[in-house]
Amino acid sequence: MSMSAFFRALRSSYQAEIDDLASDSEGKDVLRQRLLEKRGQIAFLSQMMESAPEMVAVAFHGGFHFELPAVMEQLLTLESDEFPDWDSLSDAVQLTPWAKDMAAVLLKQPQGDWFMTVAAALEYMYHRPSPHHHEVAHADEHGEHGARGSSRDLDHGHDFDADDDHAHKTDQDHDEASADWLEDQGFDRKE
Repeated sequence: MSMSAFFRALRSSYQAEIDDLASDSEGKDVLRQRLLEKRGQIAFLSQMMESAPEMVAVAFHGGFHFELPAVMEQLLTLESDEFPDWDSLSDAVQLTPWAKDMAAVLLKQPQGDWFMTVAAALEYMYHRPSPHHHEVAHADEHGEHGARGSSRDLDHGHDFDADDDHAHKTDQDHDEASADWLEDQGFDRKE
């Protein structure tokens, strides 16, 4: 699936924002501390939601769980004026409790729905497996991900072993729910 020009333009900016926050001048990992600082400034940062959404979206880093990756993949094909309502993504995107609190502040703003959709898509792209993710995952005996890996495997296109029947059914359920959501939004159902 192709990515819209809007998300292609923001992808590297979001990655750069997280990279900038990750370590101090001595190379120490300070991402957690700096993210907490950003989260404490969310009211101030909200002024940049439209002009620099990637700078505000990093405050939500680690605050999303993606339940329906196919919905997120479809979202990445949309331009910034084509987004569905934020509420319509509630089955596809779940927020952690702390992220819900921050979102409540931003959703009061005129562009809050738009911004939350952008923030979710940027975070999804950050954790999105690269084309080589499948090969790396098989080579890693312990199933650990690299520094950018997520605790939730977003690669729902991989092959399952016969012993992994439950996971396969879960993926089928997710795929069905994704297809239903896309159809509700007016997209043709893929069979």
